Amino acid sequence: MIRVLLVDDQPLIRSGFRALLDLEDDIEVVAEAADGKEGLELAGEHLPDVALIDIQMPVVDGIEATRRIAADPALAGVHVVILTNYGMDEYVFDALRAGAAGFLVKDIVPDDFLHAVRVAARGDALLAPSITRKLIDRYVSQPLDTGAGAGLEELTGREREAVALVARGLSNDEIAGRMVISPMTVKTHINRAMTKLHARDRAQLVVLAYESGLVTPRTS
Repeated sequence: MIRVLLVDDQPLIRSGFRALLDLEDDIEVVAEAADGKEGLELAGEHLPDVALIDIQMPVVDGIEATRRIAADPALAGVHVVILTNYGMDEYVFDALRAGAAGFLVKDIVPDDFLHAVRVAARGDALLAPSITRKLIDRYVSQPLDTGAGAGLEELTGREREAVALVARGLSNDEIAGRMVISPMTVKTHINRAMTKLHARDRAQLVVLAYESGLVTPRTS
């Protein structure tokens, strides 16, 4: 059973998402919160698999709530998915930096929403190739974080190659084709890279790859 926490200051949004989730046999909404502070308390109490958190809320916003969840070892199993009204708004990249596994636009198609919850519960990042490419195009043209590359030297050549391809927006199957290996081996390389770089998930690998200079934005 996938345990979900809903955190949004709009009751109508929460009730709409809950209505969808309650119809599924494998998903259970364990709690709801109207702000980030309450959401953090309920996350600690219920230890959900997935926390759906609105990016803009009173008291504690979604980015700060995500940052606190990511920093708390007791909440290591909580996968944060950011909810936003605006798609690629200015806060999304900050949320990924903070530790979010991905994000969803609130007008998402119901079937895609349910699929996304299941993807997040598995520990996979909600960064489809098209979304990754949008992140790359819009957000990574900024000064490098010289501290972001810590641990890169520990990666093997194949692990670095896999991380670079993740950052380019390729799926595991596409990476497997490029590297001429199986998708399972790709997943192994990526998981080992996440461990060495202390990245919670694929989303943070993308951020680290660009901030460290392992991959640089394409200008065309």
